[in-house]
Amino acid sequence: MAETLRVATFNAELSRKGPGLLLRDIRSGEDAQVEAVAALVAQVRPDILVLQGVDYDHGKLALAALRDRIAEAGVAYPHLFALRPNTGMSTGLDLDGDGRRGEPEDKQGYGWFAGEGGLALLSRFPVEGSGVRDFSALLWQDLPGAIPPQDMKAEVAQVQRLSRVGHWVVPVKVGGGLLHVLTFHGSPPVFDGPEDRNGRRNHDETAFWSRYLDGAFGPPPEGRFVLAANANLDPVDGEGRKAALRSLLADTRLQDPRPRRPGSPAQAEGQGGDPALDTVDWEEVGALRVSYVLPSADLKVAGAGVVWPPEGDPMAEVAARASRHRLVWVDLVIE
Repeated sequence: MAETLRVATFNAELSRKGPGLLLRDIRSGEDAQVEAVAALVAQVRPDILVLQGVDYDHGKLALAALRDRIAEAGVAYPHLFALRPNTGMSTGLDLDGDGRRGEPEDKQGYGWFAGEGGLALLSRFPVEGSGVRDFSALLWQDLPGAIPPQDMKAEVAQVQRLSRVGHWVVPVKVGGGLLHVLTFHGSPPVFDGPEDRNGRRNHDETAFWSRYLDGAFGPPPEGRFVLAANANLDPVDGEGRKAALRSLLADTRLQDPRPRRPGSPAQAEGQGGDPALDTVDWEEVGALRVSYVLPSADLKVAGAGVVWPPEGDPMAEVAARASRHRLVWVDLVIE
């Protein structure tokens, strides 16, 4: 019997300025952003939710507390999954060449502390833990076709990981089989110099998935998978190297449901993409499409959307308080 499964991705921006502070804020019951995130998730009710920007701790205490707060708001997620991210992980090197070590720029992924702004998965269905594949330790130079900066020192290349946060393949037990959830959180393709280190890294973090589907890292799932992620890149507008993302969106092994926000938002001056597809509104940059839910071609899509309530909607203020990013969802028919 077929059932409809809602898969969502959301950069909740639930990161704080030090370890333990997110847990403190969640447990306080008085943090406006946490309450808004919980209310938003409870309204959308995804069956599988991938979160970006959630501080990681070894015992997953903050994630469990967030799960409990979402349950109080109306939707339960009995299954949690998170791995230590590369953010804030020491390299022992001066990666940015400024003569100092141990700064956020010198970590495997930019971060003031280990675990800052990690990835997490909340699910109504069990995770098949033995089948998880974690590619977060893959060295940048070991990605086939990688384009790291030409001036990267050998000592840096020997330790620099590809993932700023992580690259995971997480099998979830759904409908008598497995649905593989592919996820990552790409580097911002800005905040660097003419060497374009961040732009190149963002390109290759996205290109990883094409190589993965090609079998460069062992057999990929034969079917029933979905890439749910924040690529931190728009295929049309804004900065960044767009070739890898455009290639992924055009890949016939995937489908792009092109989730849309309600209404008919106006196109900003200079914007080439469809504004209804945007998933974030940055004050300095404007609105861009950076979050994606891309099911495998064998899955039937029953619906898709970007949670961006129009002005006047009671949830508009809640969504804006939760994050500058918007939750993106796709409904899949699972047989």
